[in-house]
Amino acid sequence: MAVLERLRPDHAPALLAFERENRAYFAASIPDRGDDYFSGFDVRHAGLLTDQAAGMLHFHVLADDDGTVLGRVNLVDVADGSASLGYRIAERAAGRGLATSGVRQVCALAVADYGLTSLRAMTTLDNTGSRAVLARTGFVEAGRTTLSGRPGLHFTRRLTDADR
Repeated sequence: MAVLERLRPDHAPALLAFERENRAYFAASIPDRGDDYFSGFDVRHAGLLTDQAAGMLHFHVLADDDGTVLGRVNLVDVADGSASLGYRIAERAAGRGLATSGVRQVCALAVADYGLTSLRAMTTLDNTGSRAVLARTGFVEAGRTTLSGRPGLHFTRRLTDADR
């Protein structure tokens, strides 16, 4: 069973392993992070933790009992009671409901702990799995967009006290 945890310094090795192991899998449906992401991981991780402490973003991992990262669910661009949601699940853990569970948990944290009132998300048109997760977790389509040259959709979700 995976547990949602707020990103911590000690997650770095498992998170890097997760990103490396799933790089090709992720690149099939979302833009690749590029080689610089991996070569500068430790510095980037420390910077994200600093930004998280300042309330600019909220990063989470879905970790297995042994600390293996199976996914991540993040809130970025936090401002004026709103944030952008992003998530990714390891190939070996896909199709088990982890994304849906993680997004639901982060929506609850967004209200209860982070004081947010709305979330945004985007996905490409051909990413049917991501579109299904967003629909199951209360996001509604809000328009078309382009993601790295690919057609996509923009979604929004109003958060309420019932999300706690």
